[in-house]
Amino acid sequence: MIRRDALAEYVRGSLWVLPTLSVLGALVAGALLSLIKTGEGSPLAFQGTADDARPLLIGIAGTMVTVIAVLLGLTVVALQLSSTQFSPRLLRNFLRDRPNQIVLSVFVATFAYSAAGLYTVGVSGGGRSESFPRFAVSGALVLLFVSLGLLVFFADHLVHSIQVDAIMNVVERNTVQVIREEVFAGGEDPIDAPEWAVPIAAQHSGYVQVVRPHLLLPAAAEEGVCLRLRPRVGEHIVSGTTLAWIWRDSPRDPAPDPQKFSRVLGVGVRIGFERTLEQDAALGIRQLVDVACKALSPAINDPYTAVQAIDHLSVIFCSLSQRPLGNHVVRDDSGAVVIIPGRRFPEYLAVMCGLIRRYGAREPTVVHALLRLLHNCAAVISNDAERRAAIAEQARIVIADAERQVAQPTDLALVHAEAESLRELVAENRL
Repeated sequence: MIRRDALAEYVRGSLWVLPTLSVLGALVAGALLSLIKTGEGSPLAFQGTADDARPLLIGIAGTMVTVIAVLLGLTVVALQLSSTQFSPRLLRNFLRDRPNQIVLSVFVATFAYSAAGLYTVGVSGGGRSESFPRFAVSGALVLLFVSLGLLVFFADHLVHSIQVDAIMNVVERNTVQVIREEVFAGGEDPIDAPEWAVPIAAQHSGYVQVVRPHLLLPAAAEEGVCLRLRPRVGEHIVSGTTLAWIWRDSPRDPAPDPQKFSRVLGVGVRIGFERTLEQDAALGIRQLVDVACKALSPAINDPYTAVQAIDHLSVIFCSLSQRPLGNHVVRDDSGAVVIIPGRRFPEYLAVMCGLIRRYGAREPTVVHALLRLLHNCAAVISNDAERRAAIAEQARIVIADAERQVAQPTDLALVHAEAESLRELVAENRL
């Protein structure tokens, strides 16, 4: 299961998989279409001679090589722009863009189809032949026109996909989807490993990408132990350091075998060289925070982009504020427990507000946007004292930093008005 998920995630973000499959599909399609016999008078048959068909196929193949080079060049430009202007963590979103993969696949398939046709059109047994698969040559013309339409589509799609609004909207949509799936519904009290717990070392270095509790719980139930992971999903771990602890109810019970659970963790916990968004909503938050911080840097100095990033973060945090967060605990009837540590709402809020606040405290519009985000969270939050206190604390710090950094009190008039409205809303929710 875990390896199948890893393969699917790799394929989803690879530019070569679909084009390779499209080449194989084009060769198979060309072989099948060559078996279809059509008369010269058929409207589906190529009307020229073999000497006309060969230059046509050569021209199509040469044209597609040029078009593929242009497409890859434009893609590299888009990746470079996204990395330098917004965030290097956004490159993965471009690689996973399905329209780009499909367009490249059709172009490569058209080239392969036309180049393969040169082996059969006008040649037979090493000599010239006037007989050739006319219907298959017509297929090359169809692919040429399809490629032309996709080239225009790709230019339009690329222009729209590198717009900052489109980039942040994709991040917001993917992150909210991860949150709504509630892969790790928290809310339970933390369970710490006791002193007699047996540590299990990580076999690989990297980021924790995916954890499958349903693969870990049967092994824990079979041995009658509790299992607790040390890193949260999205955190980095070094080979040889503690990945998890296992323990029995009493220190007098026989200690569990760490070697057996090391193999189980290798199946149930996927560690990779990069973070993925499969179960890690914090990655989406990090991407938008990076966009905001880079926009606020002296080299770019674009506070409105930072405000837009905060607006998208507001949607994510409003969704987070209505979900149970914290440690995810899975129990078995036998008493076995698997604990997956998770972030609580105040932790998400502190990291997001802290990073943007430190870069944007000098700009009242950015401060106002942060307070508006906190106001939106307070408006949808349930009767949760911890989250209300976290919102009030972050608002206090944001205001304090802004008052220290902004020289003119008049510039903070809207900020103070938003802060007062937020304080009233938090006070109402507390009643």
